[in-house]
Amino acid sequence: ALQENLDKKLFGQHLVSKAVVKAVKGFLNNSNAKKPLALSLHGWTGTGKNFVSKIVAESIYKRGLQSKYVHQFVATLHFPHAHSINLYKDQLQSWIRGNVSICPRSLFIFDEMDKMHAGLIDSIKPFLDYYELLDGVSYRQAIFIFLSNAGAEKITEVALDFWRNGKRREDIQLTDIQNALSVSVFNNKNSGFWHSTLIDRNLIDYFVPFLPLEYKHVKMCVRVEIQSRGYVVDEDILTRIADEMTYFPREERIYSDKGCKTVDAKLDYYYDF
Repeated sequence: ALQENLDKKLFGQHLVSKAVVKAVKGFLNNSNAKKPLALSLHGWTGTGKNFVSKIVAESIYKRGLQSKYVHQFVATLHFPHAHSINLYKDQLQSWIRGNVSICPRSLFIFDEMDKMHAGLIDSIKPFLDYYELLDGVSYRQAIFIFLSNAGAEKITEVALDFWRNGKRREDIQLTDIQNALSVSVFNNKNSGFWHSTLIDRNLIDYFVPFLPLEYKHVKMCVRVEIQSRGYVVDEDILTRIADEMTYFPREERIYSDKGCKTVDAKLDYYYDF
């Protein structure tokens, strides 16, 4: 179901499909995992990071994101004040410890990692490490997913390089980006992962790069959204919406700067729903 949903609903992200399915499937089938699964999803807004974490949740839990075993944290909502960082660390550890005690197969999603205060996420380092038990609790079946815009410039740099050299987007391999991405995120002062021990100690299993979306991918997003609302696809409207999006770099205009983020709102303007 995970593979099927990603193939059907996620556009232009061959690296993501491959890495996420391989990671999640391998982890769930491993009855003797040595540590929790930790995935870090990186890329511009609107490229599918939240969407993928939602699909992962739906593939594991009957109620998806609504499951009581799925826990979402948004940096600007749950950890807004820099002066309260020590309180947040205690609360976060307590929350994770309590929920994994109830359900070992808990899923924790951290959104807006690029807006999280540096050092805060290091408080969960013990839970991600290779410990059999911590205070009588095993965290080895838990899953942690981090979402961040940090590293998006590095991902775009690689994608543009392929494009300018006449190479196909689909020929980009995880190895072309992953190492440079982890270094970029580690050294990004505006990232919650800045000089993080999670990266330093290699506790993140996969850094998953979301490539910037092209014009054709935006059209795919529009088409699926129209169909999901039960309307017949009007090719003129579909093209008009895709044309209205803004693209970068300014000269080449290859990538949508908001991905598929504003497709929903633009549809409301054109269709009388």
